[in-house]
Amino acid sequence: MTDVSSHLAELQRMTLHHCRKSSVITAIPELTLYRAEALSEPLPFVSEPKVYVIVQGRQQIMLRDKVFDYDASHYLVTAVDLPVAGCITQASHDHPYLALCLTLDPAQIAELLLAVNDRQVDPYQACIMGMGLSPLNTHITGPLLRLMSLLDQPEDISILKPLIIKELLYRLLQGDQGCALKQIATAGSSLSQINRAIHWIARHFMHAFDIADVAGIAGMSLSTFHRHFRAATNMSPMQYRTHLRLQEARRRMVSEHIDAAQAAFSVGYESPSQFSREYKRMFGRPPAQDVKAVGVSQDAEAAPNIKRAGGLS
Repeated sequence: MTDVSSHLAELQRMTLHHCRKSSVITAIPELTLYRAEALSEPLPFVSEPKVYVIVQGRQQIMLRDKVFDYDASHYLVTAVDLPVAGCITQASHDHPYLALCLTLDPAQIAELLLAVNDRQVDPYQACIMGMGLSPLNTHITGPLLRLMSLLDQPEDISILKPLIIKELLYRLLQGDQGCALKQIATAGSSLSQINRAIHWIARHFMHAFDIADVAGIAGMSLSTFHRHFRAATNMSPMQYRTHLRLQEARRRMVSEHIDAAQAAFSVGYESPSQFSREYKRMFGRPPAQDVKAVGVSQDAEAAPNIKRAGGLS
């Protein structure tokens, strides 16, 4: 009988073969592979709707004060765009950290819900967190194994990829994270409304705005918006904006070699001193010290999924 462990062993072999550097976007654009041979310190990135499966090693994801610590026994689903920090906590040269990441398309999920005649999500259902862990099982590893096998049969990708991804989405909808995925694929659901506001904040985080206006974009009263936003993201709307600002400022200081004051003004801060206080609170070090410790090479190699904070649309 095939079990998760045998699937993982084969996924490890395939990932080692197809991922010879820190990250590889495969011939299947939705599928990215990761590899690391050393531990890393927490590095910020924006986690988009995706499913993450570690096939070897261990990783820790921090969503503000909530920590997701997982290995090959669980898979992680992100249903909405979330500013997080992540670090690899188990990896070595002989046993590198290996992971697969598949981008989730809410439109595909919505089509699947219609095809299987799934009942509609109650629009009054409470908003749930947009990130969660579930035990890994063969319903997830089986489709992933077949998807990875297509990398060795590229002529089959165009025909078989849509079928395998549909199967995987179906299995994800049946799992513990299925409720969150149904909500982001259902217009009018609370998580879908919050996701709309998240995208708006991501495009305007460098500017001042009125939270009441963002609540209106979500189609909620101000009090309801605050409650659902915190439930989905584990932070308030203003804390979310602060995370995006600080992540983008850090990226600019590291990659563009600008100083802290320039970075602060460029992401919307009016006070460099306030920027430095909030930066140290988030990253644990003052801006100049942190940028020196991180270094360009470490950001490029240890955090291949760090992206420009404003690129969430």
